[in-house]
Amino acid sequence: MALLSVAPRAPRWCVHKSLVTSSKGKVVRRTISTSIRMCRITTESGEGVQRRIANHHSNLWDDNFIQSLSTPYGAISYHESAQKLIGEVKEMINSISVKDGELITPSNDLLMRLSIVDSIERLGIDRHFKSEIKSALDYVYSYWNEKGIGWGRDSVVADLNSTALGLRTLRLHGYPVSSDVLQHFKEQKGQFACSAIQTEGEIRSVLNLFRASQIAFPGEKVMEEAEVFSTIYLKEAILKLPVCGLSREISYVLEYGWHINLPRLEARNYIDVFGEDPIYLTPNMKTQKLLELAKLEFNMFHSLQQQELKLLSRWWKDSGFSQMTFPRHRHVEYYTLASCIDSEPQHSSFRLGFAKIFHLATVLDDIYDTFGTMDELELFTAAVKRWHPSATEWLPEYMKGVYMVLYETVNEMAGEAEKSQGRDTLNYGRNALEAYIDASMEEAKWIFSGFLPTFEEYLDNGKVSFGYGIGTLQPILTLGIPFPHHILQEIDFPSRLNDVASSILRLKGDIHTYQAERSRGEKSSCISCYTEENPESTEEDAINHINSMVDKLLKELNWEYLRPDSNVPITSKKHAFDILRAFYHLYKYRDGFSVANYEIKNLVMTTVIEPVPL
Repeated sequence: MALLSVAPRAPRWCVHKSLVTSSKGKVVRRTISTSIRMCRITTESGEGVQRRIANHHSNLWDDNFIQSLSTPYGAISYHESAQKLIGEVKEMINSISVKDGELITPSNDLLMRLSIVDSIERLGIDRHFKSEIKSALDYVYSYWNEKGIGWGRDSVVADLNSTALGLRTLRLHGYPVSSDVLQHFKEQKGQFACSAIQTEGEIRSVLNLFRASQIAFPGEKVMEEAEVFSTIYLKEAILKLPVCGLSREISYVLEYGWHINLPRLEARNYIDVFGEDPIYLTPNMKTQKLLELAKLEFNMFHSLQQQELKLLSRWWKDSGFSQMTFPRHRHVEYYTLASCIDSEPQHSSFRLGFAKIFHLATVLDDIYDTFGTMDELELFTAAVKRWHPSATEWLPEYMKGVYMVLYETVNEMAGEAEKSQGRDTLNYGRNALEAYIDASMEEAKWIFSGFLPTFEEYLDNGKVSFGYGIGTLQPILTLGIPFPHHILQEIDFPSRLNDVASSILRLKGDIHTYQAERSRGEKSSCISCYTEENPESTEEDAINHINSMVDKLLKELNWEYLRPDSNVPITSKKHAFDILRAFYHLYKYRDGFSVANYEIKNLVMTTVIEPVPL
């Protein structure tokens, strides 16, 4: 169904709001003069309706441009070449799995296995080698001890590089390994032992120490110490290094820590630096085959990405979104995030479903936060809960279109999910949608009334209104993997994993959005609620406090995702975790949703539009 086009004029109005809020048990009333961007829309009856608008920039990706994309990498010859390379890489991996052979000895067998697994995963080709990876890690874990490991099983002394890389890799794969092993690499003064001369081998050891520190659990003080030490060390080291593969690798790892890293973006970066100085892989190993396969896989997925993106862009246009002027149009950006999370060819439904549902959530956010009137929002909220096409009867035209696209998309995704789940999953989608709408409605009431909630009230509501819940579960259910109810309970709201992830995104998001939202008359944010409850605090104090909260929550998130005592496999939680990483990535420098012509635009270009030179 086409959506009504609205192209509003935009005069400025000055609105005085009487704020009623609770501050440390006292009722406080304040009047705030807020300059709000307003427009006047003429309805079918000829009556003028005042609406707030956000003045977001227009869609960056024209449908004609998307439809013109092409690539030769979908040809069967490339697939045949890839299959041949996969076989050759398997042979190479099997050659290092020999207990004692030409390429592997008792003095290097542990680090060799860890290095090849790490390279395969960072190059984005690990889906082809699941059994080989498990075999290699089982072998390494069989020699793991409380002091860590050395290069090989016969090593007398534990090695920082092998131990740090082993700790990280084994923990990410669900092996119960303790960070206490790092204590053995500290000097009497409590510092990690390093020589005055920063050799390449030592720098790589500290680089892996930093990477390991990113997956700290709550209470792991040694991991916090490792992060502080390695960050300082690497920042100093990079100033002395020439521009090379190692320096670029350090720059990337420091800029994109584990929680904001995206698998496909990492693969694109690692392709550029891999093979320049692989000091831990012997020359006899055919590492060039890994690089060839990674490049080919990256470009072949481009072909599928462009096919899917054309379908998505046509959906966006045919649904009438291209005619709407007030919401943010971020369907291409959302698809890019989805494809950076999951590049498995068979998971098209996940990528397209993710992009559609989050684009719809963004349109709804703009309706509830700015464009809709209270009467319209109440009607739309009731219509969502009724969940029937006839519920559009009393909606304004622009809402009718949005409602029907939402209705059709959610039902379509539930139908797709039923194929793999073997049961009707619509209620999961509807429950998440209703929770999102209710939270958005609560925020709309705050905006229209000028009410400022307490910090706790705001966060409890805001972690739902962020939208993580509405867009996580339904796409995951289309993956073709059966999710029993007990597993869904660990992923869906209000599970602790979901709650922590939603809290992180709301807190981090507000740091980058509160000023723009305040200029539109949206007073409530984590920052404003905190400073209201703590009058002696500045906005900078509030931001520091919130960043501290986020740091603690990230460690708790690590635990919920990787805890070895969980009944839910890590693989079942991976997409939920990676969705958080995708959104967290966008908030590194700014509000990457509203301002999409910087980092996210570059992400689209490097991971979707431009192929890797072979």
